[in-house]
Amino acid sequence: MKLVPLTDRVVLKQLEAEETTKSGIILASAAQEKPQEAEVIAVGPGGVVDGKEIVMQVKVGQKVIYSKYAGTEVKLDGEEYKIVRQDDILAIVE
Repeated sequence: MKLVPLTDRVVLKQLEAEETTKSGIILASAAQEKPQEAEVIAVGPGGVVDGKEIVMQVKVGQKVIYSKYAGTEVKLDGEEYKIVRQDDILAIVE
């Protein structure tokens, strides 16, 4: 199966959380905070949303930082994805 986002939506795959701290302490999975950094898997076509022309500024393969409580989590073929609006993406990591 393949996720194809509509309008200004972007499909993200969350990057793995750090398992150890800088001082070398190993964190249990329950204590790990989910990172807000993800890789762009698919990008919608943009278009007119709420009367405004939306031009997509992110591309597949880029690493981005998104809002903490943004989007909808989806599980497909055993993989977890997050679908967010482009407005919920705060920055592109270069």
